Amino acid sequence: MNNRTNTKEQTAPTIVLVTGPSGAGRSTAIKTLEDMGYEVIDNLPLSLLPRLLDGPPPSRPLALGLDVRNRDFGASALIETIDQLAARPDQHAQVLYLDADEEELVRRYSETRRMHPLAPAGSPLVGIARERELLVPIRARADVLVNTTGLSPHDLKAEIERWFATGDGRQLGVTIHSFSYKRGLPRGMDIVMDCRFLRNPHWDESLRTLDGRDDAVAAYVAADPRFDPFFERIKSLADLLLPAHKDEGKAHLSIGFGCTGGQHRSVAVAERFASALAKDGWHVSKRHREMERRDAQAPVSKEPRV
Repeated sequence: MNNRTNTKEQTAPTIVLVTGPSGAGRSTAIKTLEDMGYEVIDNLPLSLLPRLLDGPPPSRPLALGLDVRNRDFGASALIETIDQLAARPDQHAQVLYLDADEEELVRRYSETRRMHPLAPAGSPLVGIARERELLVPIRARADVLVNTTGLSPHDLKAEIERWFATGDGRQLGVTIHSFSYKRGLPRGMDIVMDCRFLRNPHWDESLRTLDGRDDAVAAYVAADPRFDPFFERIKSLADLLLPAHKDEGKAHLSIGFGCTGGQHRSVAVAERFASALAKDGWHVSKRHREMERRDAQAPVSKEPRV
């Protein structure tokens, strides 16, 4: 277990980098942050960001809207910017990534009859595919990922407020991660639990191709006699730590569960743990890194569906 307190997060000004594919709700998120008291700058060229941050310290949190329409936008440039902000002791930055399912993005473009910025003369689906491929490494670096599929603008506004509200009424947001130790720890973990001691569904041929979100895999993992004592103890630890972190003014806590491949045990435990915390009233988000990586590498259709 690794329990790390990030004192910079509690004292430094907040900078929220808002990005994601066109049509996923970035404009709504930016407007919501502005209504919440953030200073908002949309479509700022990345090359101008250092000059902005080296100026007078901001008197209120800052939200920057970034997407493919930015003059010098690029995955490598944005990741370099994220790394530079993380290294600054006087700043605390978070990446908010707005996403949506491909079918939802196509539907939104069809309803608005807008042209996609990466396919101005072609089908929006072509532009959507290109943009999603471009943003894969940025999505993997997100601190907060919100899938807006099925969300109304009101729902999205409530979601942003839960994550980024300022002042005494701010809620503690908890992100539960699953991951493979073979690919290292996810960035920014506060607490990490190793699930490799639990019995591995990989060795059951009927379960090998499934993942921990499947009921059969979850039941297999939970049947390990060590599972219940393990889960009870980590839940008791969370019951102690989460209120304490909230009282200290922490806005976000990341808890990771790792296993060998990041497909079965860590995913099953993360799913159950996230459900338990949500049932207790905590605002919980789930990230399954290896599942997201697999989905991102899956072939994307380049032609409109009929």
